[in-house]
Amino acid sequence: MSQLVVQKYGGSSLADADRIRHVARRIARERAAGADLCVVVSAMGDTTDHLLDLAARITDEPDPREMDLLLATGEHMSGTLVAMALQAIGVPAISLTGAQAGIRTDSTHGRARIANVDPIRVRDEIAAGKVVIVAGFQGATDESHRTGEVTTLGRGGSDTTAVALAARLQADRCEIYTDVEGIFTTDPRVVPEARLIPVIGYEEMLELAHQGAQVMQTRAVELGWVNGVVIAVRSTFSDHPGTLIQEADPMEIRDKVRGLALDRKVAKVTLVGVPDRPGIARAVFDPLAEAGVNIDLIVQNVGHAGATDLSFTVPDVDLAKARRLLDPIVRELGFADMTTDSAVAKVSVIGAGIGNTPGYAARMFGALADAGVNIEMISTSEIRITCIIAEDQVEDAARALHAAFRLEEPETTDSGARLAS
Repeated sequence: MSQLVVQKYGGSSLADADRIRHVARRIARERAAGADLCVVVSAMGDTTDHLLDLAARITDEPDPREMDLLLATGEHMSGTLVAMALQAIGVPAISLTGAQAGIRTDSTHGRARIANVDPIRVRDEIAAGKVVIVAGFQGATDESHRTGEVTTLGRGGSDTTAVALAARLQADRCEIYTDVEGIFTTDPRVVPEARLIPVIGYEEMLELAHQGAQVMQTRAVELGWVNGVVIAVRSTFSDHPGTLIQEADPMEIRDKVRGLALDRKVAKVTLVGVPDRPGIARAVFDPLAEAGVNIDLIVQNVGHAGATDLSFTVPDVDLAKARRLLDPIVRELGFADMTTDSAVAKVSVIGAGIGNTPGYAARMFGALADAGVNIEMISTSEIRITCIIAEDQVEDAARALHAAFRLEEPETTDSGARLAS
């Protein structure tokens, strides 16, 4: 019986005609080995950024529905070109939009979430002997009274499309192909000594993605975890086995710190002289939540003389919106001031169990101090320690922490080996 394989190819893998032909040959080789294939594609290269730039030249406030229709065309183009490339080498193939593939979403344009996947057409086309190419990053609302509206799933949404299809099709394998060989201990462009991680748990990968690692989308990892989909992250341009994202090793005796995430796309907001009374936090954060502004780290100082300071981080693209929403609240509730800083970055060490194992926080703070890096905010969880630092020091911080936790070395089975040495 043939294996069913879901593959996803990112924009860098499809950046030009030569790369599209390379991907087609790779798909053909997999099919010749006996696999049935559903292939999810992203937009070619920088197509999405180009479309966003074009829209910005037309209007400062594009209609969200029209933006989704515009951006969805990038994946349509990739899908049809990959299908043509396969047909040109004698492989039966058909391209489908997200809606045609049965991807149904809520109605939130730009950041829609998948409500259901009904891949009847995908199954039928595979049964007819075709490789099915699905446009990632998109779906359509499920509205019985009219034709569904096209929606997009947000940056990296093609990963989510692939994992959702793999789960619903009960695929034997789900493979995410990109321009790197897998998941590394940190960004190898910043730390050349970064090491490939052969296997990583869903929870650790979720934190790496959430804290700034660019290889996988957070929602795709969540979906894989919930549905038990093992995800292989591999390079389009080599045969390296890459990284498997799967259920974590349950053993306690192993290295705790698995990776280091960097995120430059954050900004800090500080509300000064906030009245220290019930209801203030709700008055601040409710409007931000309703406007879709994601809040990450939150630090509140101990109150003095009936007032306190409140600091939190937001994505840098949402800083202007946050200021606009908070300005009237600052005046109405009598805050002393509001300051913002977009020249900050987030650095996180991540690994299951570090929150309840002594020594990891001290080593992180010591390494940053020795590198001359000042810590502005700290947040911890069972699996993560995160610091907000100056953006221009993020690469120094990454190199210092990677060395301090000896992440360039092969993993050991002794959880204390690195920490004690």
